[in-house]
Amino acid sequence: MNIKYNEASKALNASIEKAKDLNIPVSIVVVDTGGHLMAMARLNSVYGVIDFALKKAKTAVMFGVDSDTMGAIISGAGVHGYGMINSNGGLLTIAGGVLIKNKDGNIIGAIASSGGSPEQDKEIAEAGVKVLS
Repeated sequence: MNIKYNEASKALNASIEKAKDLNIPVSIVVVDTGGHLMAMARLNSVYGVIDFALKKAKTAVMFGVDSDTMGAIISGAGVHGYGMINSNGGLLTIAGGVLIKNKDGNIIGAIASSGGSPEQDKEIAEAGVKVLS
């Protein structure tokens, strides 16, 4: 089961509002369970930040945990962690990529923000998840 466009758009808009409240220039993406881009916004963020957000979201859906959780998991993995990070076009295991689940608890996608601090990015992404709860 995948996130639908109207859900992705709703989540994106909630995250945009949070980023505006925090006055942070970020990029925000929503992906489906295959890591395919469903919705995106660039709020005056700098070059490369869109790619970072996409990598955080793909990391979350690929491993079924938020991107910062995956970072904690592989932090002690040594060379094995390096291989995981560089798989699938590169992943990003810092805060900001958050899973989106449906009412039954099934993963339907992920949302990610990049451009603020890791904590701010996670807060922005979580705002998108909350609106779908």
